[in-house]
Amino acid sequence: MSKEQVKAVLDRVMTWPTERQEDAAKLLMLMEAQDESAYRLTDEQVAEVQRRIADPDRRLLTLEESNERLRGLIGE
Repeated sequence: MSKEQVKAVLDRVMTWPTERQEDAAKLLMLMEAQDESAYRLTDEQVAEVQRRIADPDRRLLTLEESNERLRGLIGE
């Protein structure tokens, strides 16, 4: 997307109702805050996440199973 296209979208946002403009601003601020995060996945971690998401036979944990694993990790 070109800078002109981005500017055109932002210009249109200024014509939206106030509440909708506020929602757009909040969304953009959240995106901006993500760039400031110290947490980053390595390329290998990204690939692993993508692999797991794509696995049609992946097993999802229930909340209780997840909590049990966490208790095991912290020694409770």
